Amino acid sequence: MNTDTITFQVAPHNQTNISDIGRARPAVKKILASQRRKKFKADLSFPWYRRLVDRLKNDSQFFRTTVQLAFALLCVWIGIEFYFFMQWGMTVGTEPYTQRPPGVEGFLPISALMGLMHWIYSGTLNTIHPAGSVILIGFIASSVIMKKSFCSWMCPIGTLSESLWMLGQKLFKRNINIWRWLDYPLRSLKYLLLFFFVYAIAAMSVNDLEIFINSPYNKVADIKMYLFFAEITPFALWAIIALMLFSIVIKNFWCRYLCPYGALLGLAGMLSPFRITRIKESCIDCELCTKACPSNITVHTVKQVWSDECTSCLRCVEECPVKETLVLRTKQKSATIAPWVFGTLVVGIFIAITGLGMLTGRWVNSVSKNEYLHRFQKLDSPIYNHAQGSVPEYGPND
Repeated sequence: MNTDTITFQVAPHNQTNISDIGRARPAVKKILASQRRKKFKADLSFPWYRRLVDRLKNDSQFFRTTVQLAFALLCVWIGIEFYFFMQWGMTVGTEPYTQRPPGVEGFLPISALMGLMHWIYSGTLNTIHPAGSVILIGFIASSVIMKKSFCSWMCPIGTLSESLWMLGQKLFKRNINIWRWLDYPLRSLKYLLLFFFVYAIAAMSVNDLEIFINSPYNKVADIKMYLFFAEITPFALWAIIALMLFSIVIKNFWCRYLCPYGALLGLAGMLSPFRITRIKESCIDCELCTKACPSNITVHTVKQVWSDECTSCLRCVEECPVKETLVLRTKQKSATIAPWVFGTLVVGIFIAITGLGMLTGRWVNSVSKNEYLHRFQKLDSPIYNHAQGSVPEYGPND
């Protein structure tokens, strides 16, 4: 091999795309050895903690996986705390009391959206599910500043979805990439769902929002959510299994086609100043960036990635074999943002907003231990139903 050049072989596809059949593969390229971007390799002479820090700083996917795992474990911990809270409530207080974890409100998107809309209209944050609204504000703010990064860095559903399609690659050696004529209308479904929820909630008056927020049903919405999964119906179970099976063969099936949260954060992310930027002059057109993108963005054809589907996972940046050719910037010719700096900001912004909520008393709700115990005993009452989107009338003593 010539010491001044490196023969570059295009990697094989790991997706099946019927529209790509018959398309000629890119020619074999040669690049200067000095231009070759070296993959991270740990220095074994360092102590383990130094190697860990070094890898977190220089391997963006290891850093991202670490953040994903940390947030997944946080969700597991919240789930365990909520399980013991439920055991206390369902046994009418005979089991030891465990305080309800406010973080569980992150899994109440409709209540959080109503709380956010009520805050916008009235200027006050509700006391029933304040943490849910703060968490949603954190999601949106991090997306406006750092693109749709929550989905690929912190979201537990996003982490599960990514794990499933990676499992599909190991099992079948590839994933299915469906036809564009079908992909586009399917992607619109999440925006239709988002429009439905936002339109319905935005049309409500402050008084209507307060009636729902303070309703007996909303006060136990997290309890109802738990019971939905604990006592899941066969139909719901098979629906979840079907979504998981689709996610094994199609990358991010739920996130790409059905998640209204993803649609909201994708639109918010369009306002972000950060962009994946391709330096055309040094690009060798290997298309590895496009092949690495789980959102099927044709990165190799653009100067900057400006897409609502981009989750800033930085897989494309990690795969680029040429130095300073695919980078993260705010403008076409601005300074390059190191991936570890970007990841730290993604996590830092979310923690800062949720931490501010905690410090200002907008985190723990106003439902007392005695009130919860009272409501646990009446969960079968009609006032705790939410049939067909309506909330049953309730009185001051309900």
